[in-house]
Amino acid sequence: MESAGTVAELVQRQWGDHRPGLRFEDLTLSHHLVAAGAAARAALLVELLPRDAEPHVAVLLDNTPEFPLWLSAAALAGAAVAGINPTRRGAELARDILHTDCRVLVTEQAHLPLLDGLDLPGLRILVTGTEAYAQLLAPYADAKPGEATLGRSGSVGPSARLLLYFTSGSTGAPKAAICTQGRLAAVGHSLVAHFGVRREDVHYICMPMFHGNAVIADWAPALAGGAGVALRRRFSASRFLDDVREYGATYFTYVGRAVQYLLATPERPDDRDNPLRTGFGTEAGAVDAARFTERFGARLVEGYGSSEGGAAIQRTADTPPGAIGRAAPGDDLAVVDPETGRERPPGVFDANGLLVNGTAAIGELVNRGPNPFEGYWRNESAEADRRRGGWYWTGDLFFRDTGGFLHFAGRTDDRLRVDSENLAAAMIESILARWQDAAGAAVYAVPDPVAGDQVMATLALREGAVFSAVAFRRFLSSQADLGTKMTPRFVRVVPRMPVTATNKVHRVALRREGFRCEDPVWWAPHGGGDYRLLTGDDVAGLLAEYRAQGREAELTR
Repeated sequence: MESAGTVAELVQRQWGDHRPGLRFEDLTLSHHLVAAGAAARAALLVELLPRDAEPHVAVLLDNTPEFPLWLSAAALAGAAVAGINPTRRGAELARDILHTDCRVLVTEQAHLPLLDGLDLPGLRILVTGTEAYAQLLAPYADAKPGEATLGRSGSVGPSARLLLYFTSGSTGAPKAAICTQGRLAAVGHSLVAHFGVRREDVHYICMPMFHGNAVIADWAPALAGGAGVALRRRFSASRFLDDVREYGATYFTYVGRAVQYLLATPERPDDRDNPLRTGFGTEAGAVDAARFTERFGARLVEGYGSSEGGAAIQRTADTPPGAIGRAAPGDDLAVVDPETGRERPPGVFDANGLLVNGTAAIGELVNRGPNPFEGYWRNESAEADRRRGGWYWTGDLFFRDTGGFLHFAGRTDDRLRVDSENLAAAMIESILARWQDAAGAAVYAVPDPVAGDQVMATLALREGAVFSAVAFRRFLSSQADLGTKMTPRFVRVVPRMPVTATNKVHRVALRREGFRCEDPVWWAPHGGGDYRLLTGDDVAGLLAEYRAQGREAELTR
């Protein structure tokens, strides 16, 4: 990757720029004051970190101004920030802090109870918003960017670690992916060019900053393009449009269910009266992306990039509906059989748009060329698995159509194999999203009593809607691109989709519970027949089938 400089240089560039640079609630800081605040924190960090310790600082904060200030401070000092997920608890939370070898933790009073009783030896805790915190910073009020660094050379290079951000894997402990200053600066500049970021733009950061999406896809291009940022402490669908107008926001990022939550808010006649131009993210789906543009007047750009930076797909003007796009420049992406590494043949659609060769076409997306994946912190086995055979393995299922466009088919953990045929969960979800009563849909596998999987769907209904099995069956029958094996055998109806801290559907919990859950579940006992409510006797009968076939353990695996 051609060097794009460092994030430290981008922070220093803000010095002397007195335009509004950061807004949060009633607070406005100029770019200059952001750089000054970062310089003070960098100087404090240099004093606090032991010379024999890793230059890592843990940040356990909501999206308050302190988060980007500490990111900027770490960049100036040559340190790395480990974003800590505040939904983690107990031993898991302690593990994240200790695993990343952090000796300083920056938090706020609201999160202090999370630390009660945890064994965190050698950790210095700074509590923002307190008198003690202000007193710690006071001696460094006149610090200037670039004066205080941890390196002996007095300068910070592109290879300096800047982020240790945890990936939300579906199994095992989260892995801390490494991102250097050079890579983050390069991504920022790339997104500036791709979206035409201007100095007068305002990037609205409402996704959590402990997650890579908000920092890499929202904060970094704002910094690289000289744009301002506006923060929302935590995502709020009801406050979204008010914030956009108040701050003059032109760009935002999203992941998971955020777009669906925005569409679920009551419509207003002036919804399109806002300054937004672009939303950039993943998992909105083609149907809801079109609804968002129609309602709010801003385009949503669905992209794909592995959290670790090993592969990226860019949408082009000729990308067909349902596809993500083509490989980003420099990536050699292929869809391969995860067992043999052989490339899968292109997907073929029938006249109704149904993928007819899913078993042959669906495989794991790999990058066979050079890529910017920089590894995991102290996790050699996971890193080796990602790099096996000299390729970067994304862990995501895709297929490529005959035009060369890539279509997302789900995570490798979400694969469905029904009657010996591989199905794409993402394709089924996009079909179910068309149902007018659905605010969201998640599709996943439950074990078949004999072999393979059966399709289960969870539906969150729009406000005021009541599930009708007859209407849902009628809807399914009218979808020409829904194959018979794609039809859900089980349908769970929930008032609100369970999500993770980053608003992604909590598929692990859904798969774990399967059809044995407290929510109402409708099922089709005879496959393609009518749906009826699953009863306790039905569950007992199903469990007996699993036991008879020796597959009961599959339900909890």
